[in-house]
Amino acid sequence: MSPFTLAAAAYPLNWFDRFEDYAEKLTQWVAQAAGQGAKLVVFPEYGAMELASLGGAEVASDLERALQEVARHGVAVSALHLELARRFDVLILGASAPVFAGPRPVNRAILFGPDGVIGHQDKQIMTRFEREIWDVVPGQGLAPFDTDLGRIGVVICYDSEFPLLARHLVEQGAEVLLAPSCTDSLAGFTRVRVGCRARALENQCIVAQSPTVGSCDFCPAVDENVGRAAIYGPPDRGFPPEGILAETALNSPGWAMAEVSLQALREVRRDGGVLNHLHWAEQADRLRS
Repeated sequence: MSPFTLAAAAYPLNWFDRFEDYAEKLTQWVAQAAGQGAKLVVFPEYGAMELASLGGAEVASDLERALQEVARHGVAVSALHLELARRFDVLILGASAPVFAGPRPVNRAILFGPDGVIGHQDKQIMTRFEREIWDVVPGQGLAPFDTDLGRIGVVICYDSEFPLLARHLVEQGAEVLLAPSCTDSLAGFTRVRVGCRARALENQCIVAQSPTVGSCDFCPAVDENVGRAAIYGPPDRGFPPEGILAETALNSPGWAMAEVSLQALREVRRDGGVLNHLHWAEQADRLRS
């Protein structure tokens, strides 16, 4: 399998008076990444919350009404992503958004390809804010997606901090994990960053983290955003010794981009300095002894 370029966004949230303004912004972001050769682009958790601005200041400033407003644009957002995926011949993990599959919304990220929707992943484990204040509920099911670039899994923000979720995807053949995130402090960002780097180490896989960055004074659910986009791999043969393939400056909008070789990843799993992926099961054996 040929190497491909992976792009993770450090994405700021903007106010829009018209949906067309949002479409123009997203088009520019995808065009920039695709213009630099990206074949897979990743947008952050709750990046879609900027669409709450379309309901006006009163709606955007209300936690519940903001959820409803963003969800209302789901069909149009999907159509836009599909058009961009076809136009630029890329896979796009869209910014996650609330989706009302039941009485309360799930936090859903959708993977789009040139030929249509590949699938969606709902966040599995809710943060305290989501479960205690916002009443966003966990989704059901965690499975990787088969794509022309390989098998891809998604661990949304807090999910990346739980090793068994990522391992479940890896055991189903995922070699690339996408981790869209939204954190309001350096500590929160660091927790996700450490989780992503640990998942890359223990599973000997690629992990791409895409965060929201900067302030968003019109929507209190996402008013402060701290992070840097990055692409991580195993710190082993054929990869950078720190395991960081690319990263943006802290809180600076833009793309982290890196060429990813799944063949190099498979070689590390076969004959790396360590064999974490292969030796994973030995943990349970030792605990039973």
